[in-house]
Amino acid sequence: MIQPSMTLRGIDIFQELLDAQAQAALVDDLREVICAAPFFAPVTARGKAMSVRMTSAGRLGWVSDRAGYRYQERHPDGIAWPAIPAAVLGLWGKLVSETRGPDCCLINFYGEGARMGLHQDRDEVDFSWPVLSLSLGDEGLFRVGGVEKGGSTSSVWLKSGDVLRMGGDARLAYHGVDRIRFGSSRLLPRGGRINLTLRVVG
Repeated sequence: MIQPSMTLRGIDIFQELLDAQAQAALVDDLREVICAAPFFAPVTARGKAMSVRMTSAGRLGWVSDRAGYRYQERHPDGIAWPAIPAAVLGLWGKLVSETRGPDCCLINFYGEGARMGLHQDRDEVDFSWPVLSLSLGDEGLFRVGGVEKGGSTSSVWLKSGDVLRMGGDARLAYHGVDRIRFGSSRLLPRGGRINLTLRVVG
């Protein structure tokens, strides 16, 4: 059993779990996914543009537009979501379950100036399964609070190859990314941060 490097408000953090070679190989896998299901620019239900770009892999993909937040079986362009890369599924098998795979791998790209406000991952039916999150590329300042809005928060810089596991009492914790250190990693030639979030929808 792989032990976390640290725990932040109940969230397990596995620092540098993927080495440089594994990170580069995974980026190559993701290029194929993104070629099949290109990044799109999401907006909130109120029509406000989000600063990240996103796509998904797996049985379901997560989308955000004026119709709201939801999972659906096809990309907004109407194409089927591609399969989740085997290396990503292997990581899930080591840290979550070898028998129950994730339904969705949400792929967010953070360019220079991009951020993600505090939010809960609660569009799933079954909250008993953890959410697994992998960082690639530039460092991101991850912030987490409690399961209710407001109150104190804690932050940690996530580096390329770091993995988070949000389960148990921390499954519905408010969390977000305040900013990235653009250009802090050489993994992506043009800079930026990729975040993979694996989820069981139910």
